[in-house]
Amino acid sequence: MSISSDAPTGPSSPKSSRKELPDVGNPAADKIFSGISLAAGILILVVLAAVAIFLVAQALPVFTADSEDLSQGSFLKYIYPLVIGTLIASAIALLLATPVGIGVALYISHYAPKKISQAVGYVIDLLAAIPSVIFGAWGASVLAPKIVPFYDWLATYFGFIPIFEGPASQTGKTILTAGIVLGIMILPIITAMCREIFVQTPLLQQEAALGLGATRWEMIRMTVFPFARTGIVSSVMLALGRALGETMAVTLVLASGPLTASLIKSGNQTFASEIALNFPEAYGIRMSELIAAGLVLFVITLVVNVIARMITSRYKEFSGAN
Repeated sequence: MSISSDAPTGPSSPKSSRKELPDVGNPAADKIFSGISLAAGILILVVLAAVAIFLVAQALPVFTADSEDLSQGSFLKYIYPLVIGTLIASAIALLLATPVGIGVALYISHYAPKKISQAVGYVIDLLAAIPSVIFGAWGASVLAPKIVPFYDWLATYFGFIPIFEGPASQTGKTILTAGIVLGIMILPIITAMCREIFVQTPLLQQEAALGLGATRWEMIRMTVFPFARTGIVSSVMLALGRALGETMAVTLVLASGPLTASLIKSGNQTFASEIALNFPEAYGIRMSELIAAGLVLFVITLVVNVIARMITSRYKEFSGAN
């Protein structure tokens, strides 16, 4: 029996049995990309520092001015209602948008048929692309008048609760209306981010839970939510940052008025609406006062982002430990 000449007759050497891998590394390109990334990071820090320096420099006259030169006698009296109004509107938006956003994301990722999930996903993405001024115009011209009867009902039957104390605003332009509009605006952020995290849950874990007899909801509780916990927190904090700084929508929906505990009365201004309404005609110490308000909003937003980073890091460590 003859042996073909091209058949191996013994153990081949590493050079003959191994194909040479192409040289995929490019040190020059790596250095260029690393330099561009470093420059982008430094640029962000420089811009952030420049904004902070500008705000501090322009706000300094407020802290050294006489009390009679300020609009409310002291900067603390002026800024306190704005802090409360901003936090109330943002809290309402989060309370409304978070459960709805997570629920819609779960429906898209684990319940809806593929065609329906794609259609709903497109609608959510389209909602995120609508300018904020459109939301504000819709809230002021459509939502606010339509919701007045509901506010009257709340004042009649739940007026003993301070947040629903009447008489209700007959224009519908209240902090609750602003919170509802903000909740609709931040809904796509929470939904889109949660959807992307939910679909990345390891399939083997989900199949294992179902194989052990878990229902779909039990499987989601045991596998999807623990895996997506960090992403959910990140999406909520990102939405909170959007709600804190929103300007046009809140400006169009809110009516001017003093700080009040009732959510269905006119009043409770936010930082963004206060600055947008008064900045065009401001000058001198009044302009410095508005810039100082912007500085406070800048600090609040920075603190929120730092807290969000701490929470997500803690959850990552917890997940890694488990």
